[in-house]
Amino acid sequence: FHPRCYYRADDKAPRQNWPAMIASVTDLGGAITGAHRTWLDPSVAGKAPIETPRKAMGALRGHAVRFGSSAEVMAAGEGIETILSLRVVLSGVPMMAALSAAHLSAILFPDALRRLYIARDIDPGGDGAVATLTERAAAAGIEAITLSPRLGDFNEDLVAFGLDELRAIVRPQVHPVDVE
Repeated sequence: FHPRCYYRADDKAPRQNWPAMIASVTDLGGAITGAHRTWLDPSVAGKAPIETPRKAMGALRGHAVRFGSSAEVMAAGEGIETILSLRVVLSGVPMMAALSAAHLSAILFPDALRRLYIARDIDPGGDGAVATLTERAAAAGIEAITLSPRLGDFNEDLVAFGLDELRAIVRPQVHPVDVE
């Protein structure tokens, strides 16, 4: 979190300051390859009322914002908020936020990965990302399990239904060995 992160709609626009969530994008070895910023509205819980409240820079393709170390069982999804919401109910599972559907399709697999949970966004881009990532995982000998929210993504589910209901949504979709 940064309380006054610079924002410009374009190169000629005046500089503004907004609070922001800032995340490093890293490769499989942990080297920073990029950064992602989500500007926030300090008066409400949500994104800043600006033209582009999210921006990323750097080498993003194949890399991710990581929550936890690589392991045999991991989860991946598009957005940081989606992954953080899912992490509330699957706290022991390392996760990766790819930052977009296109980047999720291209995420690189850690060597140790054997089972990948794919946090699906319910939209055409999310459907395509799941299909491509599932196919790539199968070709690499990795079991892919799709986790589907009730609404557009798991963050929307958490906000709309609360923590207990999010657990009820996710639990039956998780492999029994990983439920513990």
